[in-house]
Amino acid sequence: MNASARPTEDETLFKRGRRGACAGAVALVSLLSFETIAVAAAMPAIAGALDGLALYALAFGGMLATSIFGMVAAGVLCDRDGPQQTTGIGLAVFTVGLLVAGAAGSMGWVVAGRAVQGLGGGMLGVALYVGMGQLLPPSVHPRLFAMFAGAWVLPALIGPLAAASLVEQFGWRAVFLAVAAAVPACASLLLPAFGHLPAPSDSGTSPGRVREPLTWAALGALGSLMLHAAGKASQLAPVLTILVSGLAAVWLAASRLLPRGSLVAANGLPSVIALRGMLAAAFATAEVFLPLYLTREQGWSLAHAGLTLSAGAISWSCGSAVQARIASDRARRRALQTGFFTVALGMCLVASQMYLRHSGSLLVAGWAVAGLGIGLSFPMLSVLTLRLSVPNAQGRNASALQLSDALCSSAALAMAGALFGAGVGAGSASYLLVLALAIALVSGGAILSHRAFG
Repeated sequence: MNASARPTEDETLFKRGRRGACAGAVALVSLLSFETIAVAAAMPAIAGALDGLALYALAFGGMLATSIFGMVAAGVLCDRDGPQQTTGIGLAVFTVGLLVAGAAGSMGWVVAGRAVQGLGGGMLGVALYVGMGQLLPPSVHPRLFAMFAGAWVLPALIGPLAAASLVEQFGWRAVFLAVAAAVPACASLLLPAFGHLPAPSDSGTSPGRVREPLTWAALGALGSLMLHAAGKASQLAPVLTILVSGLAAVWLAASRLLPRGSLVAANGLPSVIALRGMLAAAFATAEVFLPLYLTREQGWSLAHAGLTLSAGAISWSCGSAVQARIASDRARRRALQTGFFTVALGMCLVASQMYLRHSGSLLVAGWAVAGLGIGLSFPMLSVLTLRLSVPNAQGRNASALQLSDALCSSAALAMAGALFGAGVGAGSASYLLVLALAIALVSGGAILSHRAFG
């Protein structure tokens, strides 16, 4: 490797002065990814133990709905008070949610705990983006998001097996309680590093400017929960009433919280925000139902079903490492669209296994292909968001990026829950309906992906 190809000291992630922040960021992302993968792997057992299959989708969608409020609150707080305080609040709230879920006596309390987790997790995602975005120079941001993706590798490998082992040895509650026990270690690394960042220039934010976005965020969260409730109504009139009201609330909140033009994927930052939501919704919708399909329809053990999620997470990390090496805008434009189409291809392979009843290896391979595609495209959208944001708007735009994730994913999970419920009793058909929704979302994103570069 020649000298000109080596990164300068300023382009090194773990340069002196930011080693603690990078170590803390890796620890936090690893913890959040472990929680995501372990809970997804364990949820079929949790739903079975608590007779909670009817609330299965809400256990994920409810968390995303409340994260809407957390993301918006974090965007305001980061721009006003800085990422250190926001991170501390997010860690505390996230821990409370884990404890509530771990102590739950019914599926309803699991959903409630997950909702509190969503509030804290939404704050953490935005605060981490803003804090690390301010601490590191723009030239290092592609490497930063590749590092975040790499932080998923170990949890992806051990998460499903650890979750299955915890469930078998100590019961499903241990999955939540083990994550809660690790939160203080992350706080001890990350909070001191963020304390050295300069005070934000937007420290004089008026109360009115704070209350307005929080009000719209609350409306968006309420609308998302109404979409989930619509799928549980037994008569057509209540279903339509709740569905239309929920969609209206989500649309109105999104129009106020996301950058202008996001709802129609206008060129530049608005399309980046929209594409991120479509991609996240497609992947989350499919990922949530895969372990349920494998355990209920294929008879796989909890550990083996969870390893399918591991395959996707590991290939996600590989795809992210590839995108970090793509330098030119022209090549990144092609890679972004390729990533979307690759996700769609992988999901089609998964759907073909469900339809044709081929061996499970085709499903695992398909999910790995989908993971590779999202690894290519997901970090690019994060990099583009920071590139297209002025420094004192990074909090708002990072919040909007993840808000789009949550709004789209929660709405998609509500629709998936309704489709799954409509097909219950029909074997693989109910899961194929869910996959069809995910494929439609990511295919639409592939068609629109060229708009992200203006």
